[in-house]
Amino acid sequence: MTMTTELNLPEIEAWMQRNVGEFTGPIRIQRFSGGQSNPTFRVSAAGKEYVLRSKPMGELPRGAHRIDREYRVLQALQHSNVPVPKIHAYCEDPAVIGAEFYIMDFVAGRIFWDQLMPNTTGEDRRRNFDSMNATIAALHSIEPRSVGLEAFGHSGNYLLRQISRFTEQYHSSRGERIMELEQLIDWLPRNLPPEHLPRIIHGDFKVDNLVFDSAEPRVVAVLDWELSTIGDPLADFSYHAMAWYLEPDLFRGFAGAVKSTPGIPELSDYVAAYERRTTPIPSEHWRFYVVFSMFRLAAILYGIAQRVGAGTAADADAARVGKQAAPVAARAWHLASIGGSLL
Repeated sequence: MTMTTELNLPEIEAWMQRNVGEFTGPIRIQRFSGGQSNPTFRVSAAGKEYVLRSKPMGELPRGAHRIDREYRVLQALQHSNVPVPKIHAYCEDPAVIGAEFYIMDFVAGRIFWDQLMPNTTGEDRRRNFDSMNATIAALHSIEPRSVGLEAFGHSGNYLLRQISRFTEQYHSSRGERIMELEQLIDWLPRNLPPEHLPRIIHGDFKVDNLVFDSAEPRVVAVLDWELSTIGDPLADFSYHAMAWYLEPDLFRGFAGAVKSTPGIPELSDYVAAYERRTTPIPSEHWRFYVVFSMFRLAAILYGIAQRVGAGTAADADAARVGKQAAPVAARAWHLASIGGSLL
């Protein structure tokens, strides 16, 4: 974390005094380092730790950085089986810090930036993966209406809408064309499976967006809900499962490292555990979901590369990340083209 002087501490403290129950100042603030697109800060106050998450400062594109949606889904999941931080209050008034923000509890624990979970025993790694599986299954088992989220996203055609969205973004850019992305743009609409019942989806469910307990191997909080919506749960689960198909140097995967890393389950076993907790996955559709997820990732990486070229990328590591668009697209097209089962 890095120190910050960009926030008005007296204004934040006064606002929290009015809106956060049992709050007592004074406060200290540190900004979390990392690639968050929404600035995130740790707020320390009289023995209590909070997190302040805000929109970026300044003028933003319409509809971008909808942290109100993050707040809404976190609020809806407070009493569910999905572990999320306790949420406190939302500030719509940009005059307080220069942007909208919300306050939630800070959840202490371990965050693994390396998906192989180094410095962990094989048994703890196995239990961490099982807890991770149980957590995403719990999310996908919630009927949105039961937690007041039936209007949280568009109903139906999630897959086609996602394909159309990323295709439009790709075609509107002026960057160098990627042959495999264009092949995927043709292949995906022609291979659409029937969609599953709509569920709440996280949109970026991966190891480094989870907090694990420091004392025992289990997930204690799911973070970074900015891509959450209502959609096809298998699209969410397959995006999470992509790591089994990507090498460690290709967007934080662990293909090729499962057998040499005790505790990481075989993908077939991990999928079977998810099915036991939710519903069977038609094996003939699994290829589409994996290819779709890699297409989505490649399109996102391609967009990052275009922002690097335009000089508008915020993350210092964006150039390296953006260069992974082509190899991820190539891997997706390879999986779309080969025969046999992907499990």
